[in-house]
Amino acid sequence: MSALRIVLLGDGDSPHLLKWARALAAEGVDLWAASSRGFLPGFDAVLPPGHRLAMHTRPRFGGGNLQVLRTLPRLARWLREVRPDWLHAHYLTSHGTLGWLAQAGLGVPGRLVGSAWGSDILVTPDRHPALRWLTSRVLRACSLTTSDSLHMAARMQALGAAEVMTFPFGLDALPAPSEAKDDRLFFANRGLEPIYQPQRVVEAFAAIAAHWPDARLVVANDGSLRHALERQVQNAGLADQVRFTGRLDADEQARLYGQARWYLSLPASDSVSVSVLEAMAHGCIPLLSDLPANHELVRSGSNGLVLADGALPAAQTLQPLLARGGAIASDNRAWVAEHALFAPCVRRFLARLQALDDAAAARAAR
Repeated sequence: MSALRIVLLGDGDSPHLLKWARALAAEGVDLWAASSRGFLPGFDAVLPPGHRLAMHTRPRFGGGNLQVLRTLPRLARWLREVRPDWLHAHYLTSHGTLGWLAQAGLGVPGRLVGSAWGSDILVTPDRHPALRWLTSRVLRACSLTTSDSLHMAARMQALGAAEVMTFPFGLDALPAPSEAKDDRLFFANRGLEPIYQPQRVVEAFAAIAAHWPDARLVVANDGSLRHALERQVQNAGLADQVRFTGRLDADEQARLYGQARWYLSLPASDSVSVSVLEAMAHGCIPLLSDLPANHELVRSGSNGLVLADGALPAAQTLQPLLARGGAIASDNRAWVAEHALFAPCVRRFLARLQALDDAAAARAAR
């Protein structure tokens, strides 16, 4: 049996798409990739240049990216030459739309599979009826979709998805246990953009620092709100306790995960976050916003804390968690090892694609 020919369709400048590419290539598929932007250097070790198409658009973070749709004729010509078995679109309201239009209107062979990333399902469809219709149309065009949380999977089915596989966008491997944790070190590494509410992270830390004057926070990312956050820290008198590092490589982030006892992630909307999974795997105690997907990971007061909208953490709430910090670290690592390693999930995903192909071949032979 020949290997499945799969074309990844997404943003090749995203480490998330690179992670998918590495996982699929490791399973021996005949892998190709088309990117609305360019490709990270890491793709060089995964795919030869002849298996890649870079369309070099500059999509905006906030959406409204009609320029991505202007790449459709070029993409369709390339895909007709590649002739994929499966076109695997990542982020459904942009690349999913491209894949649907290429197959439905421009003669691209194969079938569509879509992976939702979060805001494409949890935010975009609520912004305008036309976007809701478009999301539903793309979901109905997919033979299979993937979600990284049960909450998002339910939303996808309500919007018209027929079959949804649910698995976390998990870790490549479980890190070594942390040798020593700093009980007063807090770590945050989500984007400094409005959807991630980094200003709330600073507010939460300020409440903690009022009770634990020796607490420190490391903020390891960047974004449009960075300067405003630095002013917020200054105004709160926390300049000596909060450090902004900008974006860090994976090794440096792993070092900070390993040192920090606590991890803060307080977005306004999210599915299961790989950053939260990483923090749990490194034995951090997660402090998360009150979102359905976060309740799939954290039993508030048991293995972390879920903060209701507007609520701030109190020392009397954190102290019992700190007293059980070692046990929480062990339990969270064990959960990640059982449920959130990526390679076994990708193997199940590929097995399902092969089963769908076999069923279609059997129907055609009747």
